[in-house]
Amino acid sequence: MDTAHFVIEKPERWDSSFDPDMTEADVNRLLEIRPFSEMNSGKFAKRIPLRGILKNDARIRRFKNGEIIVRAGDYGSSAFLVLAGNARVVLDPGLPVSLLGQRKSQHKSLFQIVAQLWTNPRDPEVRTPAELEQDAGVKVGGEFTGVFLQDVPRILDEHLTATMSPGDFFGEIAALSRSARTSTIFAVGDATEMLEIRWQGLRDLLRFDDHLRHHIDRIYRERTLATHLREIPIFRRLNDEQLKRVIEQTQFGTYGDYDWSGDYKRLVKEGTRSPEKETIIAQEGDYPNGVVLIRSGFARLSQKFGHGHRTLNYLSAGSEFGLREIAHNWAHKDTVPFQHSLRVIGYTHVIVVPAPVMEEIVLPTVPRDQLPEFFTPAELAGTEQSESQQKLDAGAKIGPELMEFLTENRYFNGTSTMVIDMERCTRCDDCVRACASANEGNPRFLRHGQTTGRIMVANSCMHCADPVCLIGCPTGAIHRGQTGGEVVVNQATCIGCSICSNNCPYEAIRMVEIREEDGAFMVDKDMKPIVKATKCDLCSDQLGGPACERSCPHGALKRMDMNNLDSFAKWLQR
Repeated sequence: MDTAHFVIEKPERWDSSFDPDMTEADVNRLLEIRPFSEMNSGKFAKRIPLRGILKNDARIRRFKNGEIIVRAGDYGSSAFLVLAGNARVVLDPGLPVSLLGQRKSQHKSLFQIVAQLWTNPRDPEVRTPAELEQDAGVKVGGEFTGVFLQDVPRILDEHLTATMSPGDFFGEIAALSRSARTSTIFAVGDATEMLEIRWQGLRDLLRFDDHLRHHIDRIYRERTLATHLREIPIFRRLNDEQLKRVIEQTQFGTYGDYDWSGDYKRLVKEGTRSPEKETIIAQEGDYPNGVVLIRSGFARLSQKFGHGHRTLNYLSAGSEFGLREIAHNWAHKDTVPFQHSLRVIGYTHVIVVPAPVMEEIVLPTVPRDQLPEFFTPAELAGTEQSESQQKLDAGAKIGPELMEFLTENRYFNGTSTMVIDMERCTRCDDCVRACASANEGNPRFLRHGQTTGRIMVANSCMHCADPVCLIGCPTGAIHRGQTGGEVVVNQATCIGCSICSNNCPYEAIRMVEIREEDGAFMVDKDMKPIVKATKCDLCSDQLGGPACERSCPHGALKRMDMNNLDSFAKWLQR
């Protein structure tokens, strides 16, 4: 009988450590402080041990006085734990752009735009030395470096800030949801020391042990939740004591898969995309046990229809679910269950305020005319739709078939989705030629894609609200622009690894062989062609925005924010 040999392989990301200077002594030090000292190393997988995560997915960074640790508006891929010293988080209204070292996109002049007609190279995908020369402002590893605030005492005097001290944890929501940093945080004094954990390690720390999650939740509950709730109208009338009682009983939840693109592609290949495959947050027909506030990510709002479900809408950060049912039950003797189901699409963080807390503390402070409208007997019997129901039912505006198409393909993720009305499109290709002219002869999209009815969603970057293409980029070459949040590729730091292209669920990123200015292919030391990632950048350097949309002679092409279904419905009905 043969003896089986098992080889324990380490994760690929550890082939290149986050910080090669991390030592075993550093790891030992971290294991002596909370929350790592409270973790059970036996809960971690053998190929992803706790020590391995701290050694390979974390690094200790030291900051000088006034040095910015994270900037509001930036898109980072890591979280931070304060080890020593102090930092300050700038509260609203934040610091001006001029102090943050951020640079706005430079638009070409009118002459430069016209000159593109004769200055564009003859050969495709030419790169100039200037394009391949790295800037001082380029992000490395997903974060920028080396920006200092020059007059810290004046900033502390003129701007509202809060102190962060050893044990505080921040940045995890932005890292795990690929959303923008909400605040600027900078070091105070020259002894500030941070542990930076990249998203892969953060994900695994949260997956195998609950202590870090409890640590994060405790800090969020103590430092941030009050501000978050104050921004929601229904909680604004609570006094400090009432708000404290609400915060003490508020619950947190995380659903779905951080790297959802792989699962999505598998479902597409198998042809098994459906609501039933998605994790349920709240089920239609269940007792309303709390108001769900979506903190980040997306969720599908659906209702039973025949033997399946009909998608009514999709909810994103800032949306609530269940308030109408709980308000109705509070004001009436008869109780109604959840009228809809809420399912995760991708990865979603939620806050849940329990129903008893809403009924005892929150709802009594809200004037009657500002409560959600109560359910009528006819509505509960299914013989009519209320105004609230009509607002939720985006599918009624654009049609249930199109609604399912957008949701199943996750096009709601797009903030600038290229939608083409095939009944108006004459296939003249003016959009493609305009794109090529604006990009040195190289079009950055394909005029084909998924189609339903008269609508086609073209294979062009949608500049997603949740850009999974950013996951795993080893150099931070693919990142968010500072002005419009468009997803762009820095050619100087792109190493052609194809991770972004493989991660993109919408086939909007392509790897191309690049050329010298004389037309010859660029090659590496082994004489292999050098490839780079290319994609639409929304013509960020062009006056007037995307050339494809401006050039369509029939108004058949539109760049659309798919979270604004009212605008989409109006465009369809024009």
